[in-house]
Amino acid sequence: MHFSGKFKLYLALIRWDRPAGWLLLLWPTLSALWVAADGFPGWHLLAVFVAGTILMRSAGCCINDVADREFDKHVKRTAQRPVTTGAVSVKEALAVGAVLALLAFGLVLSTNTLTVGISGAALAITLAYPYAKRYVSMPQAVLGVAFGMGIPMAFAAVQGEVPALAWVLMLGNLCWVLAYDTEYAMVDRDDDLRLGIKTSAITLGAWDVPVVVLCYLLFITIWALALISYAQGAMFYIAILVALAQVLWHFTLIRSRSREGCFKAFRLNHWLGFAVFAGIAASYFVQ
Repeated sequence: MHFSGKFKLYLALIRWDRPAGWLLLLWPTLSALWVAADGFPGWHLLAVFVAGTILMRSAGCCINDVADREFDKHVKRTAQRPVTTGAVSVKEALAVGAVLALLAFGLVLSTNTLTVGISGAALAITLAYPYAKRYVSMPQAVLGVAFGMGIPMAFAAVQGEVPALAWVLMLGNLCWVLAYDTEYAMVDRDDDLRLGIKTSAITLGAWDVPVVVLCYLLFITIWALALISYAQGAMFYIAILVALAQVLWHFTLIRSRSREGCFKAFRLNHWLGFAVFAGIAASYFVQ
């Protein structure tokens, strides 16, 4: 195949046309970076964490598509993914994922030993997540841990340690991931039931919508209380109100459990994360 054609397939493999995925990782990580640094963290760490987040999310897509290739062919939404159709081989996908992960690791090496160590744990959880769907009734919780690893890494990179605040923020972020990834799982519930895949949407059954809303509220409450003495000022509280308004919007989208509504809700989650980050960054700027 012509190089440009193969390159387009690799871009499709890492979901380059769907930035919502890495934005969901980026906003809580940058929020933690700002809190850890008591304001702007400097261009070096900002570049490391932005680029590292994009690279690791892209590597995760490669791993996930290889692990799920037999399931994906039976799900309408995922049937045309490059590995599933055979347009990209398993070896190619793993090679692309490995290169991206190594590039991300190279960036982390410019920080400190503790951050490097945590990045190793983050990689291990990323590798484990695709297989959690076979054995864990709430695999979204595993994803929540994987997606939250940027938070302790941010504190480690800035402060050389991981304070209790980082783990509290990571717990809050876990609630957010449970909320939006359950919305995502609600899209494929019929297909996943047929294939025997375990998801939070299936496990929760009729409780899916109330639990999603509860998880959103827990995320916002935990972060608001944890950061009350850090991100001070009106900007932060305005951002919290904007985030709460988005939760209400999400409820209106998912309450009928339609595929379209649930998928739209999932895709819009990065705006909720952005609102919280913007409130934190603006409060430090004003200070």
